Amino acid sequence: MSSDSTSALLLLPPPPAFSFGKVKEVFGPAISDVLLKLSEPIKGSTRIATLDIVLAIPDLQSPSCRPIGKVFAQLQQYLTSIYTLVGATAAARDVELDSPGGIDTRVLFLDPSTAPDALSSQASVGDLGFGPVFGLHSLATSGRRWDHLWYPDIEAGKTLATSFAHIIESQVGSHLESSLQAVSSNSSWVVPDPLLIPEPAATTPHYSVIVGGTFDHLHLGHKLLLTALALSLEPATPADKHQQRILAADYLESWEDRFQNTAAFLRAIMSSSGNATPRLDRTTAPGPNGNFVVVTVQSNLSFKFTEIWDPFGPTITEENLTALVVSKETSSGGAAVNAERNKKGWKSLAIFEVDVLQAGEATDVTGNNFDGKISSTDIRRRRMNLAKV
Repeated sequence: MSSDSTSALLLLPPPPAFSFGKVKEVFGPAISDVLLKLSEPIKGSTRIATLDIVLAIPDLQSPSCRPIGKVFAQLQQYLTSIYTLVGATAAARDVELDSPGGIDTRVLFLDPSTAPDALSSQASVGDLGFGPVFGLHSLATSGRRWDHLWYPDIEAGKTLATSFAHIIESQVGSHLESSLQAVSSNSSWVVPDPLLIPEPAATTPHYSVIVGGTFDHLHLGHKLLLTALALSLEPATPADKHQQRILAADYLESWEDRFQNTAAFLRAIMSSSGNATPRLDRTTAPGPNGNFVVVTVQSNLSFKFTEIWDPFGPTITEENLTALVVSKETSSGGAAVNAERNKKGWKSLAIFEVDVLQAGEATDVTGNNFDGKISSTDIRRRRMNLAKV
């Protein structure tokens, strides 16, 4: 980590529910406090701070929650609520996001009940797999380093943070007394048992999934979609190495910049070894989807980025894909893709729908530029203005 950058971790204990209203009620003060603490020292500069928000959910790595499709709908709702809260709070507090002088926010999931002695029974998930779902031990020993470790100032937050710090200190040797700090919080709340309710009908695991988009100047909306993509991918067993997920992009920022930035974000939320250098294999060939890069992050995880020139991309040239991630505002695209695949006699892709960020849900930020926080055009304009200074 460079000397002029700041990296922070916010550990959030389990919420009472995943809806935006409940998430805002219990975590709004902590999110506001952390965004202000991180942004004040770098406002107006060319520096960007990184913030990892870790969402603890008990039993997330348990067999009852596998395949991940059983709990995908609930997880994406929570993810949408958190990213909406970040955007709304940043708008209300005049905090820059994803631009110089601002904060690059990433959201991870954590199963606080996963202990090191339980790893032998979880060979295909959790601590032996990859993110964005981590066990407490795997995240603490992943090689990631943070200048600040924050938690809401309630007993559940302190317990979670203390357990996390203890693992780091015992396994890595780092002492965290100066970096572990409480931030603002509402009073304690009741967490239902169980918090997650798996859907038994979702029984098919997916090891090769796809999403389409421009991913120009990454912002909260992109991060929501990409993290949902990561959630939909099942950790591979030893027999399923080198499974791929595929991302399609087309214009605006150079394709090279967009795939590099998208790969960096996915590595940040998925890699179980924080500082490992990925391998890049480039292919340039004539014809549809001939220009692509495969980024191998670890032995059982790789990303394939394809430059596309039509609405379908690899969904109609690669039969082995099994799932497609779409936002609810573009869900009709999933039906169109499957219609084309069916014409070829191929199986339809399973469709994972992701909610969209809604400024209207954050009623206390009326008049603030929430939309600007999720606009590639606005981010590009702010960067250009800063470059002229």
